[in-house]
Amino acid sequence: MQNPQVISDNNKKSLKIKKILTKKIISNKFKQDNLVIVIGGDGFMLQTLKKNKNSKKKFYGINSGNYGFLMNKFSSKNIIKNLSRANMISISPLEMIVKNRNNQLKKSLAINEVSVLRQSRQAASLSIKHGSKKVIKNLVSDGVLVSTPAGSTAYNLSVHGPILSLNSKKLSIAPISPFRPRRWKGKIVNDKLKIIITNLNPSKRPISAVADNLEVRYAKSIIVKINNKIKFNLLYDKNRSLQKKIKIEQLRNETN
Repeated sequence: MQNPQVISDNNKKSLKIKKILTKKIISNKFKQDNLVIVIGGDGFMLQTLKKNKNSKKKFYGINSGNYGFLMNKFSSKNIIKNLSRANMISISPLEMIVKNRNNQLKKSLAINEVSVLRQSRQAASLSIKHGSKKVIKNLVSDGVLVSTPAGSTAYNLSVHGPILSLNSKKLSIAPISPFRPRRWKGKIVNDKLKIIITNLNPSKRPISAVADNLEVRYAKSIIVKINNKIKFNLLYDKNRSLQKKIKIEQLRNETN
């Protein structure tokens, strides 16, 4: 059995937690194979997961950022017990394939969402397909968002997209400030087929495509699909599972 690997963001709070945690691990002789403890915010966790996309490791996040939806709360007193009893869930990321104005292909992974955004003062003009089926012929808007269940309570919720259950096998397609058709609310689709977003007017209405935090500018077309070959294993405290967090957000959303 190995000592867990502890990595942290470089801010003061993260480094302080890392110091306390490292002492606890040594004094309790706590060992667990393939365990990585990630101290930081959601952004740092997403970055870490992508760097380890081909590993079989398990990731336990400790929040030292703001919201920390993908993370656990740090308890100095209970941390070893929480690590020992943590439950695992596996999630697959989205894969974004963008063709830019020079017909170059750029690939990136997104754990939360892929967002397609207007790049100038002109609104975007987009057609969206799900497999061979047309979702919308021409959406004039600030953009559109494709979200995973894990990311459905993040940016997706801010643009009034639906919250998806973790085991739903669905993706959310949500418009960002739709202008035409103004009342289009988006669509929930199954995650088996790819989503194809095409810029209908790339010269006059340029758009960029963003996978979590990686941006590709002057996109002509964007393919978004679930990459089931990659599994990220996330660990959560027994009473604060990711499913439970999503459920809380669902209830909060319904009462607001």
